[in-house]
Amino acid sequence: MSAADLAGALADGRISSVEATQAHLERIAAVDGEVHAYLHVSDHALDVAADIDRRRAAGDDLGPLAGVPLAIKDVLVTTDMPTTSGSKILEGFRSPYDATVVARSRAAGLVPLGKTNMAEFAMGSSTEHSAYGPTRNPWDLDRVPGGSGGGSAAAVAAFEAPFALGSDTGGSIRQPAHVTGTVGLKPTYGGVSRHGAIALASSLDQVGPVSRTVLDSALLHDVIAGHDPHDATSLADAWPSFADAARDGARGDVLRGLRIGVVSELPDSGVQPGVASSFHAALSAMVAQGAELVDISAPHFEYGVAAYYLILPAEASSNLAKFDSVRFGLRVDVPGGTVEDVMATTRDAGFGDEVKRRIILGTYALSAGYYDAYYGSAQKVRTLIQQDFAAAFARVDVIATPSAPTTAFRLGEQLEDPLQMYLNDVTTIPANLAGVPGISVPSGLAGEDGLPVGIQVLAPAREDARLYRVGAALEALLVDDWGGPLLDRAPRRGEDR
Repeated sequence: MSAADLAGALADGRISSVEATQAHLERIAAVDGEVHAYLHVSDHALDVAADIDRRRAAGDDLGPLAGVPLAIKDVLVTTDMPTTSGSKILEGFRSPYDATVVARSRAAGLVPLGKTNMAEFAMGSSTEHSAYGPTRNPWDLDRVPGGSGGGSAAAVAAFEAPFALGSDTGGSIRQPAHVTGTVGLKPTYGGVSRHGAIALASSLDQVGPVSRTVLDSALLHDVIAGHDPHDATSLADAWPSFADAARDGARGDVLRGLRIGVVSELPDSGVQPGVASSFHAALSAMVAQGAELVDISAPHFEYGVAAYYLILPAEASSNLAKFDSVRFGLRVDVPGGTVEDVMATTRDAGFGDEVKRRIILGTYALSAGYYDAYYGSAQKVRTLIQQDFAAAFARVDVIATPSAPTTAFRLGEQLEDPLQMYLNDVTTIPANLAGVPGISVPSGLAGEDGLPVGIQVLAPAREDARLYRVGAALEALLVDDWGGPLLDRAPRRGEDR
């Protein structure tokens, strides 16, 4: 069931939260040995569910999602489960407080199922850089589920959770959604609190929902959105109901007259033919419903990846300096060594290769004599990309692109080529640099292997509700009976498709 349908069944008394939670725990036990979506499964989920059932029976006023299970990306700190951010340096760490989005989820009556796998400190587009082993794509267990939030996307795709919390620094919600046939939305920067999200790049990170339907994402977004005094970047806006926007989109005629921008500087070269075909078919379907395609120019988008991979490592090198073996996390003692010896040995043992690569790159970019040439120049490019968006949105209502250039690639295929891995985020990165919201909606199956792909829709900052209206209309138009990512029907490793 979708989260919305499950919430209705819980409210009507057709099912209890304990039954819903138990069903998901049994599903996790049955398939997660192959998928590896979770790093930790909650010991308290059934107790939380039982308390929701007692409160409902007592007539308490509960939220619309009370009793629905939820998966949580391991980048979000929790008091009752370990938080590792996919790294050995935080193995076993338990936070003294909940991330704001986790606290709001608990207050809304959602039942945390567990913490999902992720690329270490959210660095990577495949979830292969997790210190605890890769997650596998439920559509094809030999392929990646995207990254960094492949665990959340795979959990939702494999029916191990109705929906999940993720984070998106350069596409880590939207790109996994693309390759797993799920829905993922990156909110406007500042629209959802980052308090308690272990920072990778503070000016880029954003927490958001992962789900199987647009409405489910909207319902979860309604829970986690809003101002947070603990987050200095949090917007004070009063947000509309995103669920209402999604419902309007599903039953309204929102595509008629919609001006859709298509970026002329993002050609089909570098995009797999099946992905390009699916994208253009989706555009044609929207035109048939009355939408208007408008060619727009965004000449600085092509520099987005280069700028991003200077800004992100620079901010990461600063944020990860806190992992020093002294205050919390892993500590490798060096008999007779200094504090610096212990710190260096601990970081060598605790950080993976990709994290070390980006720390070194970021530290270099911030070093004396190179700051203006690299980090400063990247920030200037970021401003130009923001100006490209402003000019485009003066002419169009939304911008559409493929959510990623390829279908899910095979495990290990890109591990030896970091640059190729970085290019997987070429269409998603501009939104993070500009702080605008973006959604990936499944647009069908592509390629000889019949793997899922998505279409990305971008809107101006603060227009997240517009994305839900358009996303729901797209979903009704594009997602037919091609099904879902059914692990039970998908071939196992070594089988012919």
